Amino acid sequence: MNIKVSEIPEEGLSIEGVEDFPQPFQDPAWILEDLSLLVEKDGNDVLVRGRMRARVPQTCGRCLEPFPFDVVARVDTRFCPRPARREEVELTPDDLEADFYAADLLDVDRLLQTETELGLPMKPLCGKDCRGLCPVCGGNRNVTPCTCAARPPDPRLAVLKDLAERLSTRASPRGGPAEGQDRRPSARTSSR
Repeated sequence: MNIKVSEIPEEGLSIEGVEDFPQPFQDPAWILEDLSLLVEKDGNDVLVRGRMRARVPQTCGRCLEPFPFDVVARVDTRFCPRPARREEVELTPDDLEADFYAADLLDVDRLLQTETELGLPMKPLCGKDCRGLCPVCGGNRNVTPCTCAARPPDPRLAVLKDLAERLSTRASPRGGPAEGQDRRPSARTSSR
């Protein structure tokens, strides 16, 4: 949905419900469930405030099972007219919180896409208590308890384990230098 900026009324434009947005997202599996926005002009800028809720299918990062994720976002965005010049401009901190509109059109679908993407988790989990996959057999531990024996440590890492054990026995209990070492830097003599 595009809004013509020059036609936004003085009192602002209220958008309630999802009826005007049959498919606002690039991915047709994403569903816009609720929307309440107020679009207001501030000089040449446009302020969009409100809230939105969308349901996005995700894949759990531990058990690899699909699950629906609800994105609930507060929208508070300032849109400025896109500058005509293409030269380098130094940005201020306020510029980083603004977006742009061009040709007197504000693309609300793009705003909804961006707000939903920002609300997605970096590592989605189907639940806080997800037990993940068994590293031995690959079975989903949430569905059936795994009876696999613990995987033996990787033999290539045995050298590091030995090194860690040697370092821990040499270190003092207070975390200082290893026993028998002086805390003062050693004095080196130069032969010049």
